[in-house]
Amino acid sequence: MVRLRLVVARLHRQLAQASDRQDFTFAQLSALARIEAHGPIRLGELAARERVAAPSMTRTVTPLVASGLVTRLPDPEDGRSALVELSPEGVELLAEIRQRRSEVLARRTAELDARERAVLLEALPVLERLVAFDE
Repeated sequence: MVRLRLVVARLHRQLAQASDRQDFTFAQLSALARIEAHGPIRLGELAARERVAAPSMTRTVTPLVASGLVTRLPDPEDGRSALVELSPEGVELLAEIRQRRSEVLARRTAELDARERAVLLEALPVLERLVAFDE
């Protein structure tokens, strides 16, 4: 398991470097992706999905709102709450980051031989199950 953790950490680091967006934290990029997948969403629900405390999520999202990547909306079901959703700039940023990361993966997997690519494809369902436990 240590080997798996190290490989995943290295791959994550390489993909993060490829996105060339050092001005955002992992937590912010994760929140952006989660907002895209589930938004508009209440901050409390977003915090629960990210498994962090609500005040931590507020500190994560506030700079995203200030930079125009996320917008706050009134919650139609609860006037005391607000929803957050991605702005067009936030959607564009995530698309750009995903494109760069996909390019890195395409280059790296092109270096593999046919057998290695087949093994990787065969392992994907197992890896997907590992991350599904966290969803």
